[in-house]
Amino acid sequence: MLEPSIDSLQERIKNKYTLVTLSARRARDLLETNDLLIEEPTSRKYVGMALEEVQAGKLKLKTNETK
Repeated sequence: MLEPSIDSLQERIKNKYTLVTLSARRARDLLETNDLLIEEPTSRKYVGMALEEVQAGKLKLKTNETK
């Protein structure tokens, strides 16, 4: 079983495709900087770490709100 689960992640970010894009971008960022937003991740892979950041509420999606 993979952790965090897709169901728990979708409570934070509703769209699966947005979740994938966000985690992939964050994984590339982690590869370059290794600047984690969480302490002691359970995953050793960058995508897993990015998903754990989403689960912890440390990584959020910016929305473009125009008024």
